[in-house]
Amino acid sequence: MGLVVQKYGGSSVADAEGIKRVAKRIVEAKKNGHQVVVVVSAMGDTTDELIDLAEQVSPMPAGREFDMLLTAGERISMALLAMAIKNLGHEAQSFTGSQAGVITDSVHNKARIIDVTPGRIRTALDEGNIAIVAGFQGVSQDKKDITTLGRGGSDTTAVALAAALDAEVCEIYTDVDGVFTADPRVVKKAQKIDWIAFEDMLELAASGSKVLLHRCVEYARRYNIPIHVRSSFSGLQGTWVSSEPLVQKTQQQGDQKVEQAIISGVAHDTSEAKVTVVGVPDKPGEAAAIFRTISDAEINIDMIVQNVSAASTGLTDISFTLPKAEGRKAIDALEKNKAGIGFDSLRYDDQIGKISLVGAGMKTNPGVTADFFQALSDAGVNIELISTSEIRISVVTRADDVNEAVRAVHSAFGLDSDSDEAVVYGGTGR
Repeated sequence: MGLVVQKYGGSSVADAEGIKRVAKRIVEAKKNGHQVVVVVSAMGDTTDELIDLAEQVSPMPAGREFDMLLTAGERISMALLAMAIKNLGHEAQSFTGSQAGVITDSVHNKARIIDVTPGRIRTALDEGNIAIVAGFQGVSQDKKDITTLGRGGSDTTAVALAAALDAEVCEIYTDVDGVFTADPRVVKKAQKIDWIAFEDMLELAASGSKVLLHRCVEYARRYNIPIHVRSSFSGLQGTWVSSEPLVQKTQQQGDQKVEQAIISGVAHDTSEAKVTVVGVPDKPGEAAAIFRTISDAEINIDMIVQNVSAASTGLTDISFTLPKAEGRKAIDALEKNKAGIGFDSLRYDDQIGKISLVGAGMKTNPGVTADFFQALSDAGVNIELISTSEIRISVVTRADDVNEAVRAVHSAFGLDSDSDEAVVYGGTGR
């Protein structure tokens, strides 16, 4: 049996009972002959509580010290989990991100992994131990400062370790039984997906599906690491994310590949805001000046729409979406460069939501787009922005309409399950 990397989210280790339950699952994998490396998140809402505490002390905490504070949550989890495993009669060693060899750049709060040198992890495994690694963190290559990887960083830590250790699989344990055709908290009849390709999962993740983060899936695709998303609260098979279709055994036909559906799922996101730059001169270089300003402020944008210019004025409007957390920074950056760009005014709207339909089969089924917009129309949902790719259609609507829109589209494409409702075991945590 080979090496397995397991990652447990905050909801899985939210309390002492959860930690003991996770320890039993890890020991079971060890008894089955696997070498086991475990990546853990902070317990429950610990990270959010630390962020709140920091903001009470300082409205704008320094990045270095903020990272030092936030990494405390994962260190608590890893130590307690190692203790629980030892209490079950097996040896476990816990490691911080830096001890595990997770090397990052120097960008605090959202560092990117440069390399993983897991020498100490390999030594622990060779000695017969279970290795427990604190997720979400690393050490900067130049200054040797502690860094954090941003939201979903523990998933990325797990996949990066799996790649560095040449693991057979990276198991992501969360509070649902796998990847569903929609968020089961919104669509009770969402269906669990048995297998999904990296490309479709990337689109779902980028469109707001929170069960896996985009960076984690991209890392897995680059190094071809199969991901198995499953619940730590049940023993059910989850969702496999990989480059090749899952092979399952059937009594009638023997081994058979699981075919991918035309539509993989419906994702939604209410964490974005919309900025509209009003009265932009319709001439070459204006859009470049706007988005260079945004880029220089280190802000990632999502959807972009430019209106047709008015013949009488020669002016147009350009709208784009971005994370709400970056909204104020974007407005300030554009206002500072208003004279250089030459626009009239700015409009900011943070009461929007994005709904996305994802599926590799869309490009060979011309009726999908019409059915998507018809479903939104029948639900009385107005569309503000539209963006498409070969395997995705995304629209921006009012935030209040998002849940109804997701349910309408999910039903329109026959994705509703006629069996038991999807179960969310751990509340709202990941």
